[in-house]
Amino acid sequence: MKAARPAARRSRYVENFLHMMSAEHGAAINTLESYGRDLDDLARFLSGRKRAPEDANTSHIRAYLKALSGAGMASSTMARRLSAIRRFFGFLYAERVRGDDPTLSIDSPRLGRTLPKYLSEEEVDQLLDAAMSRPGADGIRLVALLEILYATGLRVSELVGLPLASLSRDQRYLIVRGKGQKERMVPLSDPARDAITSYLLVRKGFMPKRSRLGNPEIWMFPSRGKDGHLTRARFAQLLKELAIEAGIDRRRVSPHVLRHSFASHLLAHGADLRSIQQMLGHADISTTQIYTHVLDERLKALVNDTHPLADAEDLLS
Repeated sequence: MKAARPAARRSRYVENFLHMMSAEHGAAINTLESYGRDLDDLARFLSGRKRAPEDANTSHIRAYLKALSGAGMASSTMARRLSAIRRFFGFLYAERVRGDDPTLSIDSPRLGRTLPKYLSEEEVDQLLDAAMSRPGADGIRLVALLEILYATGLRVSELVGLPLASLSRDQRYLIVRGKGQKERMVPLSDPARDAITSYLLVRKGFMPKRSRLGNPEIWMFPSRGKDGHLTRARFAQLLKELAIEAGIDRRRVSPHVLRHSFASHLLAHGADLRSIQQMLGHADISTTQIYTHVLDERLKALVNDTHPLADAEDLLS
């Protein structure tokens, strides 16, 4: 799907805002592109009212959100757009371009709490078995990708963009640069280390013969892609193919589902929430707390399996 085309000419204030987010907050390229698209969409809406984004008032923004809702946009997407707009006007206020912030009196769309989708441990094993059945270097690389993702819970952008230098000398952990350019240390499991060792023996086979795109040799997973490394889209496609081979509904499998599976399975086996928060790279533990649904299920199973009246009926259902 092609990205939405920007407004005819992007406001210099929007450009300055994006530059500030990059220079001062270390926002990732994907984040900057997302902010740009959201503010471009607001600009298109306001152009019909002969307003620039920086000149919008509270009524204009309310009308914009109402139009998004009328078009059937999900509340979560609307909330993300409003977040970008809030940050933009907060920037304008801080820079004294405006003397007010028109978003202060606007409430965020109500969001229902959605539980993370994840695979069972058996299904993860099925995916790994299917990857191991793939012949040659492609299969070895795919096993390494899966083992690293399931051992660390990395975001897909972090996984495919791992520099080779992120691997410690003893291959016991990775140094990962995540959101906001924050670094964290993530331990590797024995299967992940073994998979990496096998992959490094065939890694040169994935190096492009000629590259006009910088230094693909610096990446752990080099490729002919424009970034010099395996792309998120290609890895997601490989996972879909693998799901079919493993007999799992391909719609249930994605890199983010495996990230959720990592966190859910760790919690189910007794890991503490703070450790999971650190490994996932969540800035706020409230983001990690969504995985406590696993504890709820374990509690129900414990009571239903061990309570003296459990034979009569399930006590917790």
